[in-house]
Amino acid sequence: MEQTDKYIRFDWAIKRLLRQKANFDVLEGFLTVLLGEAVTIIEILESESNQQMADDKFNRVDIKAKNDKDEIIIIEVQNTRELYYLERILYGVAKAITEHISLGARYYEVKKIYSISILYFDIGKGDDYLYHGQNNFIGVHTSDRLEVTTKEKDALVHKLPAEVFPEYFLIRVNEFNKVAVTPLEEWVEYLKTGCIRSDTKAPGLKEAREKLIYYNMSKVERQAYDEHLSAIMIQNDVLDGAKLEGRTEGRAEGRAEGRVEGRVEGRAEGVLEVARNMKKLGLSTDIIIQSTQLSETEIESL
Repeated sequence: MEQTDKYIRFDWAIKRLLRQKANFDVLEGFLTVLLGEAVTIIEILESESNQQMADDKFNRVDIKAKNDKDEIIIIEVQNTRELYYLERILYGVAKAITEHISLGARYYEVKKIYSISILYFDIGKGDDYLYHGQNNFIGVHTSDRLEVTTKEKDALVHKLPAEVFPEYFLIRVNEFNKVAVTPLEEWVEYLKTGCIRSDTKAPGLKEAREKLIYYNMSKVERQAYDEHLSAIMIQNDVLDGAKLEGRTEGRAEGRAEGRVEGRVEGRAEGVLEVARNMKKLGLSTDIIIQSTQLSETEIESL
């Protein structure tokens, strides 16, 4: 029986397969659908995602691309699974800006950053599966948007801060519960389920159907991929369990000793419980540090 309807998850594909120039069309299709304009990838930039360690599951991919206005854009794609995700996103954007501008270069050469976070875990309250944010300066009394005048190539140019400052996209994969109709919805459906409909017309997904077939991988590659999925499920389970325990302990201690202090202590104990469980499961110290933000010394003492 031919089994060609099982596709490799995007977080694995982007690290192992989509970095190859021959597969850029898959990424280009995804970015074109998300940003609403044609995107052409120029190169995959050096980043922490180049590490090929077996335990390196917390990766980002920096993509240097060109949009349909012939502007150079650096796009950062993160598969974030960390407790301090907002700080991690901010750090990633700042790192991308500083890494990809030459020493001594003019500020004019700073490129716009699109930070795209594909989140496979619960990040908090919100009803949508896609959130977008960007910087604008709004008049406190007039409510107008500030427009900045700069000189570029001997000409005065008017720019809105949003044209320069980073834009952020948070894709909450697990919150998608719709019947996919639009190309974007088809993409998010694939991000969540790994399924791609046979009649898809969404840019990049038709190419993904040909290039990301699970059974096209070697036996060794499939084994590594399956272990990756198992590690994700284990980590999500212990994190979810710790959140519940932290909330329960926080509420109980809050009633007895003060609500704020109880919540803080409950969350702290929840993080320690995550680390203990991950350690029992044999996960590496590096993964535990990434998941809990605890120090190596704190983990060793558990």
